[in-house]
Amino acid sequence: MRIAVIGGGPGGLYFSVLARQLGPADEITVWERNAPDETFGFGVVLSDQALGGIERADPAVVSEMRPILARWDAIDVHYRGTTFTARGNGFAAMSRAGLLTTLQRRCAQLGVQVRYGSEITDVDAVAADHDLVVAADGANSLIRERYAKTFRPTVQNGKCRYIWLGTDLQLDSFKFYVVDTPGGAIQVHAYPNSRHASTLILELSESAWRAAGFADAATSQLAPGESDERSIGIIAELCKDILDGHKLYRNNSRWLRFPTVRCETWRHRNVVLIGDAAHTAHFSIGSGTKLAMDDASTLANSLHEQPSARAALAAYEAGRRPAVLSLQRAAQASREWFENIDQYTHQDPQQFAVNLLTRSRRVSYASLRRRDPEFIARAERWFAGSAGGQVSPPMLQPFALGRLDLVNRVVVSPGEVLHTRDGVPDDLQLVYRGEEAPGEAGLVMTGPVSVSATGTATPGGAGLYTGEQTAGWRRVVDFVHANSLAKIGVQLGYYGPDGSTKSLGELQREFAAAARRAAAGFDLLELDCAYGSWLSSFLPPSADERGGSSGSLRDRLCYPLEVFGAIRAVWPAERPVSLRISPAQWDPGRDGIDAAAEIANEFAARGATAVHVCAGTPTDRDVYADRIRNQVGRENEIAVIAAGSISASDVNVIVLAGRADLCVVDQPTVDSPWFSMRGTPDRSASNEWS
Repeated sequence: MRIAVIGGGPGGLYFSVLARQLGPADEITVWERNAPDETFGFGVVLSDQALGGIERADPAVVSEMRPILARWDAIDVHYRGTTFTARGNGFAAMSRAGLLTTLQRRCAQLGVQVRYGSEITDVDAVAADHDLVVAADGANSLIRERYAKTFRPTVQNGKCRYIWLGTDLQLDSFKFYVVDTPGGAIQVHAYPNSRHASTLILELSESAWRAAGFADAATSQLAPGESDERSIGIIAELCKDILDGHKLYRNNSRWLRFPTVRCETWRHRNVVLIGDAAHTAHFSIGSGTKLAMDDASTLANSLHEQPSARAALAAYEAGRRPAVLSLQRAAQASREWFENIDQYTHQDPQQFAVNLLTRSRRVSYASLRRRDPEFIARAERWFAGSAGGQVSPPMLQPFALGRLDLVNRVVVSPGEVLHTRDGVPDDLQLVYRGEEAPGEAGLVMTGPVSVSATGTATPGGAGLYTGEQTAGWRRVVDFVHANSLAKIGVQLGYYGPDGSTKSLGELQREFAAAARRAAAGFDLLELDCAYGSWLSSFLPPSADERGGSSGSLRDRLCYPLEVFGAIRAVWPAERPVSLRISPAQWDPGRDGIDAAAEIANEFAARGATAVHVCAGTPTDRDVYADRIRNQVGRENEIAVIAAGSISASDVNVIVLAGRADLCVVDQPTVDSPWFSMRGTPDRSASNEWS
């Protein structure tokens, strides 16, 4: 087999090393357009796990890397005069030039030919002359562009500006610095890449970038290799406290927006993409070099194990795509967190540090505790103090929902509709709600309860429009109150297909009547405007297609707001009213995330105490809740309930990081943490949980 590798970066060279060792190729040639000592960038970060994988694949590579590696265990968050350190994070870094030199030497030892200063302009000819072409030519891949009809790439540029620099400041750990400026926060990502130098990445929003003077200072036209000297001068002044007299170094340092590259496939005949040519992930969550080297390893092993190149390419993509997609989702969450960092700068420094460290949604509470028990213990002490409770995991801290006191942050809501006779809650409802309540959730919800016989969620669904139904619910409510510390809320909605045949006045009267009945015992009332309810049809931008009204969001909200007003008018003023929405159902790409916040804002202005945000998938379980909590909640004092495949450990992170106040937890079982605490109001002995 003859293999051509286009691109002599870490991915292309490492693939060549492994492919030569594993023996699938008789000839491997690498084409690199730059000189061997010409590279852009500074440090390359690799986790201990990544280093272990490289060592298993080729001990000689790691043996040469080891003397020049800078290692650290801690991540420091510097924010408003405080420093919070989380340990137990094994990482190492080295200069990009040092890594390339190591791989170049290894290629020479193994007889891999590398042609420097050679740029491929006719990839079709190369593909015709080789059995396999490995495209490792970076995020701006010309090969990906040449076969774009097959690869079907998309490139999404981030909102923030960033610039990559070096410094002779010797750091001992990975550090996040947040610098306050009148125009917004500037974040600095910094880490050592040798024993004598460090890498520094400055990132900031467009508004902060302009307010800091970069729009006027930045050079619009830079030749390849040139750096933006005037901007670097401003950065030196902004970061003078961080640099402490040390110098900044540049290497093709200029303002960029991070491009997230995705491809529908990475294969075209005998051409395959690896590394940044195939996919990118924001630098705040992972090293593009590490991704490229993982691709290289999988591809080399597939060529060794599979009977043909075609089968090997299929196995490579099948093996790598799930891991890449998972990392890209985490990177998107991390990128969006930094793009919206100004939403979090109101937080206490301790909470801010937890929020930053868990921004990718991949770091669990259990993981944080395992890595650094003292960090979590310190955070728990702070959170208990702010909540007025005893030291315990955050999910167990009390919470005041308006004037309704909850013993903890756990909400239980049924995942299925229970069938009834004539809408009357029977023993089955009593068993389900009764089983949840003694488990010591702070709040138990009923699930869909219709305000009208024509609007039940399913045939036989529960209702609250007759005296018999009212009596049945009273039985359930009394049982919950008598046997637990939990409060109980009712989820009211209209679920029938003929909602458009009712006048607004008729629907208002039905909701108001149900609310009066609910007031006989329920602690909380929730207006259901989530997916499946008729009122949800007014919220999406395409609402007019489902019987709602078109026009602006405020216009579309008129009908639901009128119904809400009818409920609020008859519901006891001292008891909270919640709004239930499911923005992920009508905004899967998160483009309308601000609309969800605006909806919450409109209802908060009319007396809503909380908004219950249902997620569409586990990956967006708290994204919308987070935006509402930190954009609307702190302005209007509206609480946020997050829902969507949330485990106990997830609740602790979400609540501690300030992304939601309460969480709907997966259905309880006999071994649920709160279930075992039945009848134990003192939760100080619960520190063993994650």
